Order: sequence, then structure tokens, then C-alpha cells
Amino acid sequence: MEIKPEIADRISKLEEKFKNSGQDMGSYLDGLLYDRYLSYWDYVSLDTLLSLQKTNTHFPDETIFITYHQITELYFKLIIHEQKQIIENESLTASFFTEKLLRLNRYFRILINSFDVMIKGMEREQFLKFRMALLPASGFQSAQFRMIEIYATPLEHIVLHDNRKNFSQENSIEELYEQVYWKRGGIDLKTGEKTLTLKQFEKRYTPRFLRIAKEVKGSTMFHKYKQLRPEEKQDTKLILAMKEFDINVNINWLLMHMGAAHRYLSRDKETIAATGGTNWKKFLPPGFQKISFFPNLWNEEEFNDWGKQWVNHMFNSENRNN
Repeated sequence: MEIKPEIADRISKLEEKFKNSGQDMGSYLDGLLYDRYLSYWDYVSLDTLLSLQKTNTHFPDETIFITYHQITELYFKLIIHEQKQIIENESLTASFFTEKLLRLNRYFRILINSFDVMIKGMEREQFLKFRMALLPASGFQSAQFRMIEIYATPLEHIVLHDNRKNFSQENSIEELYEQVYWKRGGIDLKTGEKTLTLKQFEKRYTPRFLRIAKEVKGSTMFHKYKQLRPEEKQDTKLILAMKEFDINVNINWLLMHMGAAHRYLSRDKETIAATGGTNWKKFLPPGFQKISFFPNLWNEEEFNDWGKQWVNHMFNSENRNN
């Protein structure tokens, strides 16, 4: 049978590709001949994926809870995937940076818009019961979210707001890490001691967080922007995309969690503790922590009002209901 020229060309290219692999092309063609057809369910490991929603109780809405959190972690994985492409690009341009930021913002918008699943998609009474079987686990322990922060900005930008003026890039990674804002959420306000939730989290992930912070020192997304050519740093689309990313992560995403916490953990004058013992009213509001990945892009008034409008709205609502 006559071999078409385009097929002969591909065979020639395959021979070139495989000649240094230690096997001749015929062996690879045998593998292709004997291989079975790929199916969708095998490609996405569907059976394995659908087996991962292992609930701890018999309450039906716990399936919603665990599935949504797993979906969130998969989106976090995609976000980190895009961040790394920015950080590792040695010839970064404003257009490449902007394209990656558009993807990052798209992922976070999906997460933010989907959070109604958590806020309105579960029965409150079921949640308050099945959550007790999850102690001391907490969404506070999402390591990927902390990695997103570390890839985005230097640690001095995520130091506790009331301590931030005392720290700078001159401090060591270890010193800055001890002062990151989220650690306060894992402190028992009555005893001043670390909760088990925080102790577990630090033991598991502190070495990894410190390693990543050292790897990206001087090359976070914040630094990569500063390293652009002067004219590229003025790119309007890039600046708007960076500011949107800052708002999505450090205001809108947190506010959605505040909405869920108010729905499930507030009743009349009583505030129910989160599963990990985290003090969510002090930890989650963006206006309290004032975390910004790119503080150089905001003026003083904008930073002073960081998430303030929503917090005031919730505070006034609570007062009206009391």
C-alpha cells in the first residue's frame, strides 16, 4: 500500500524524535498498536474522583460541603499553576502577565459566584450537627490558599496589620512568617494559646511554606511587576487586572466566607465558634487585616476603606437585629 507523503513526513519526524531514546521507532509503534483506546472516564479518573467524597456523618448536606471544598481546592491548584508561569517567566511582558491575571481572576470569579452553594445550599440545622464530626478540621487549614498568598506577594505584606510597620524585607523569612496575619485566627482568645487546628497546620506545612517563600524571594508576582520595563508598568490593562486580583482574593473571597459564617454561626446575640476554634469575626473581615498583594497600586484613601463598606453593612444589620 502506498504511503501518503504527509504520513511519510510524520514517520521521518518520529524517527528523529525517538532515535536518542534507546529504543527504535518500531518499538514505539508496537506500543501504539497494542494500546487500547482512551476513554473520557479513564482520562479524568472519574471513578477515583467520585470516590473521594467520603463523609463522616449520615447528614445528606455534608456531601455538598465536602464536594464544594474539593472543587475549591482544584481551582486553587489551577490558580497556583498560573502564578508559577508568571514567576518562572524570565522574559515577562505586560501582555503575558495580563493574560495570566485574566485567567486568575476568572477562576476566582467562578469561586466567588459559586459560594451561594455554601451560603444558601445547605440546611443550617444539618450543618450545625455534621460540623461537630469534623473537629478540629477547618478551612483555615487550606495550604493552597496560603501558597497563593506567598506566590503573590512578599511576606512583609501579609504580616499582621498592627505589626506591619515594624517589619520589612530586611527581616528574615522566618521572622516574617511568625507574624503572618492568619496565625492570629488560630489563637484561642481566652487562653492566648495556639489551637490544635493551628498546631496541626504548622506542623504539616511550615517547612513547605518557608521553602516556597525562600524560593520566590524577590520574584513573587509583586516583584515581577516591579521588574517590568517602565513603559510596561504603565499598561492600563495590566494594572486593572492586578487590582481586580487583589480585590477578588483579599476582599471578595473573604466576604463570601463572612456571609457563610454569619448565616451558619450567628444566631440572635450568640456567636458559634468555627470548627477549628478560629475567631472568624476577627480573622475574616478584610477591613481588619488590610491585606493587599500590590499595595503600591492603591492610594491611602482606598487602602483605609479596604472592605469597609461591607463590614459596616453587616455591623449595622446585626445592630438592627439585636
